[in-house]
Amino acid sequence: MIEMTIDSIRISVTNSQRVVILKEKSRECYLSMWIGTAEADAIAIKLQGVLVPRPLTHDLLCSVIDALGAAVDHVIIDKMLEVDSRPSDALALAVRISAPIYVGESIMEKAGILLDRETGNVIPQALKAIEDNTKPVDEAELKKLSAFKDFVQNLNLGDLEKDKKKEDP
Repeated sequence: MIEMTIDSIRISVTNSQRVVILKEKSRECYLSMWIGTAEADAIAIKLQGVLVPRPLTHDLLCSVIDALGAAVDHVIIDKMLEVDSRPSDALALAVRISAPIYVGESIMEKAGILLDRETGNVIPQALKAIEDNTKPVDEAELKKLSAFKDFVQNLNLGDLEKDKKKEDP
């Protein structure tokens, strides 16, 4: 398992959908996941420390877990099914209880993006590894993935490092 942090939540310029960007703790490798607006808001509200007058669904879940005398040690995004949930709901829960977030290595191998720390560009070796692991995709599959292609083509991950520098005192 690879430990990740929530780097940011972005809005796609092509279709206004929300995307959560996870970053490996140990290197400049990112994983993007499309999430719903409600889940994006639930994550952002907690990350930004916004107080809401009534508990949100994920706050309720935390209260129920606590009332049952249980605890969540970590969140895993993988194909394992201990307690099944949408990844975005697991992330919303994780930020509320400050639980570590882990992603399966196979997911990072298939979907992770490795960036050069200085330039913010995708490292060519990572592109080669992605190309080596891909199988031919038929037209129907390409059509289904077109929104992702548009989003990735318009995504400027170089801004991530600039945003971080602005936040540092």
